[in-house]
Amino acid sequence: MGTYEATAPSGRGSGPLGTRPGKIIAVHLSYASRAEQRGRRPANPSYFFKPSSSIGTSGGTVERPAGTELLAFEGEIALVIGTAARWVKPDEAWDHVAAVTAANDFGLYDLRTADKGSNVRSKGGDGYTPLGPGLIDARDVDPSSLRVRTWVNGDLVQEDTTAGLIFPLRQFVSDLSQHFTLEPGDVILTGTPAGSTVVSPGDVVVVEVDVPGTSVSSGRLHTTVSQGIRSFSDVGGLPEVDDKQRAEAWGTPTDEPVEENGLSDELRAKLLRAPVAGLSAQLRKRGLNNVAIDGVRPNLPGSKIVGTARTLRFVPNREDLFKSHGGGYNAQKRLFDSVGAGEVIVIEARGDKGSGTLGDILALRARYLGAAGVVTDGGVRDFEAVAETGLPVFSQGAHPAVLGRKHVPWDTDVAVACGGATVLPGDIIVGDDDGVVVIPPSLAEEIADATLVQEDEDSWIAQQVGQGRPIEGLFPLNPLWRERYEAWLKKQ
Repeated sequence: MGTYEATAPSGRGSGPLGTRPGKIIAVHLSYASRAEQRGRRPANPSYFFKPSSSIGTSGGTVERPAGTELLAFEGEIALVIGTAARWVKPDEAWDHVAAVTAANDFGLYDLRTADKGSNVRSKGGDGYTPLGPGLIDARDVDPSSLRVRTWVNGDLVQEDTTAGLIFPLRQFVSDLSQHFTLEPGDVILTGTPAGSTVVSPGDVVVVEVDVPGTSVSSGRLHTTVSQGIRSFSDVGGLPEVDDKQRAEAWGTPTDEPVEENGLSDELRAKLLRAPVAGLSAQLRKRGLNNVAIDGVRPNLPGSKIVGTARTLRFVPNREDLFKSHGGGYNAQKRLFDSVGAGEVIVIEARGDKGSGTLGDILALRARYLGAAGVVTDGGVRDFEAVAETGLPVFSQGAHPAVLGRKHVPWDTDVAVACGGATVLPGDIIVGDDDGVVVIPPSLAEEIADATLVQEDEDSWIAQQVGQGRPIEGLFPLNPLWRERYEAWLKKQ
């Protein structure tokens, strides 16, 4: 716990902090539910700043300026920094957090076009960051057990817990401390779950952060929306709205099929039908001969994996590096804690099977989060227990050793070399009993379609061979057999 202490509120807009923070840093997409709603899932956290003059207090108002229509609330968990943090590790990050409280990250979507991505005007208005009303001592809570809820005019519209975060709270503190010093009193707004939408003058928005099943609570943060009487002038960018801004502000899903981690439902279904051997052949026809992850076999024979790659790189063990990177909330644990539904964790272990690169606890976590599978060119510890989780894992086999014998978990979501193949974050991974291939996303649809066409043709050829016809001229089809096949195909 840090040394920052809350005092009685003083001054306009200090909230429960007693003084305005030096910095307010807000996280963009952070909850899986919100990412699913938006149709995109970030590989790493991203941030923006809000001015300290945007702080508001419970019971206050937030103004929707004249001539605008899209003021939206975002109920959030706010972290208050207690002691200065610079280059802190994730497992030490929570020690620098003094308190947790409720926040409402209001935004005016009418000004997003003018902001060009900065959020300065759309998120920086006076009163756009109400906090409070009370502070929860960070020492009293597990950061993975917090809940945030939002009500509008008494109706519950948002509810999620930190278990639903894509990135754990500690990661925000650690990541930001790499770039600048987090100082006592600074505030981190940790993102909002699904359910954010537009509010109108007269609406009352209430946010609470608590620990379910206990009496620990921030209290309920009340904010009333009021109608402004002043309009913006042409000294700067003017409000502008279109269908896209309205859809995002209201939280309205689009009519387009949402892609999960770069894969539409239709493409995923095609790849699930397509055998890896066929995909490999089509990739080779297009000059891609080095896209097979060699030497790995499935722990669950007959399993099929299809998903987009999240990557983890191990470097060879060196005692000083393992001491700095191997313990605590290391890169391996962070990735298994943040993998998304339909994603495949791909691990570079340099083909060294003399140590486990995951075990049953990590497999359980990935399975719970909906990961499509794991591919590692190293070993697997607790091999049978991992198989019992039901998570498909392609590896070089079992090994009883843990980290520290061969590997140091070093980095995530970077280019890796796994089984002789280069894998980039977002590449499409497909595996079955024949092996695993890496498909560039830009070619995936073309490769899948061509593979399925070839599979239909091969099935027909196999049927002819099974009826006693000779292979010569049939496999591959000569012009005569091609004509017969196409005639049969038309009848189908």
